Amino acid sequence: MVAGPSVDRHHWVPRSKGGRAAEPMHTVCHRKIHSVLDERSLARDYDTPEKLRAHPEIARFLVWLRGKPPTFTSRHRSARRRR
Repeated sequence: MVAGPSVDRHHWVPRSKGGRAAEPMHTVCHRKIHSVLDERSLARDYDTPEKLRAHPEIARFLVWLRGKPPTFTSRHRSARRRR
C-alpha cells in the first residue's frame, strides 16, 4: 500500500458492534468488503483477514485486484447488504 488516498482504516469488528481495533487497508478492498457484507456479518463471521479472504466474492475480487498498481482506486456498485 502507498500512503495517501488509496489507504483507509478498517475496523475488523465494526464500531457500531463495539469494535475498536483498526488497521490500514487498501481503499478499493475496504469498499468492496462493505459492498458485499453488512456490519452484523462482519462482526460475527468475518472479523479477521483470513476469514475475509475465504469469502467467495472477496476471494474472486482479490484475484482480479492482483494485477493492479498499489495506488489503484475505483468505485464499486452501491452497497448490497446481505443478511
